[in-house]
Amino acid sequence: MMTEEKRDAREIPDPEVRVTPQSRRFSNEYKLEILRRADACTQPGEVEALLKEEGLYSSYLSRWRQARVAGRLNGREGQQRGPKPPLNRELAAENASLQRENARLRERLATAETIIEVQKKLSRLLGLEISTPENEEPE
Repeated sequence: MMTEEKRDAREIPDPEVRVTPQSRRFSNEYKLEILRRADACTQPGEVEALLKEEGLYSSYLSRWRQARVAGRLNGREGQQRGPKPPLNRELAAENASLQRENARLRERLATAETIIEVQKKLSRLLGLEISTPENEEPE
């Protein structure tokens, strides 16, 4: 015969709540199946009944439709987000080097253009004529 304590301990559910709730994850196949079933609904209230039956929110349906249009449901599941890693470390290093050289050359060009403008203004003040490539005659 069971004692009163043992019977009560079995009937009481565990009241502890998880500290971090687990969000539901759906496979692409499941999403496409739900979208197919929702698209097949023709009568008012059928989509709502489908969502209630599956325990889904209507926001899931709209996000999944957008993903289907964008083609994200046809690809691999679990693709990493963010920028793609460089294909080759050597190419990435060369690219960075070229970008630094480009910035350095742009800075030198800006300095040279400033010097040329100052020289033009000075020659105008002194009344000197500067020969430009358009004014020079071929030899």
